Amino acid sequence: MDIPRIFNITESAHRIHNPLTPEKLATLGAALRLEKGTRLLDLGSGSGEMLCTWARDYGVIGTGIDMSRLFTEQAKLRAAELGLADQVKFIHGDAAGYVSDEKVGVAACLGATWIGGGVSGTIELLAQSLRPGGIILIGEPYWRQLPPTDDVAKGCLAHSISDFLLLPELIASFGRLGYDVVEMVLADQDGWDRYEAAQWLTMRRWLDANPGDELAKDIRDKLNSEPERHAAFTRKYLGWGVFALMRR
Repeated sequence: MDIPRIFNITESAHRIHNPLTPEKLATLGAALRLEKGTRLLDLGSGSGEMLCTWARDYGVIGTGIDMSRLFTEQAKLRAAELGLADQVKFIHGDAAGYVSDEKVGVAACLGATWIGGGVSGTIELLAQSLRPGGIILIGEPYWRQLPPTDDVAKGCLAHSISDFLLLPELIASFGRLGYDVVEMVLADQDGWDRYEAAQWLTMRRWLDANPGDELAKDIRDKLNSEPERHAAFTRKYLGWGVFALMRR
């Protein structure tokens, strides 16, 4: 079980696998007013930066689940580096359908709502692990402005315009599911740059070290096209945010 190898390559140097900067991630943790000992479940935990830094800064405890073997190992190393191995654990596995044995105060899925078949299904899945009065965190893209055509939407790596909503519509959709939006932290263009542009140096160095690899042509094609695609489409049209939800 693993994610496609190309993602393990392009994001291998990332600590945060979404457009939140470390500063925005810290802002989110502070905004939630986390109490020491709060139990957190992170589905699609990547390299574990959220769980590790919040354990260090706010004293949370918890578990992260991710399909990437590489990212899970990086998360374990990060926890050990920060001296947090007794507070957090990371499991290499499929987060789809995962329900915690012990109810948690925060149940999160940042940028991986495919695990529940979309936002609604992922919220429903997270709710099964949540204690009464707990908080669900959903990280999800939205349109900063509507693309004029589906081709432009595809430039943002969506299938079509209908894949995402405008920000007010996304927030309204949480209400229709029976949740209050109690906080949000939104990525900015600098955050998108740090998520996207950091991959370009990783790809170039990987290509220099692995010219004969079977994925070398795919990585070369990606490096040729990604900087222009990002500058033309993602920065202009695509937003991304983390939304804190509480059941009404």
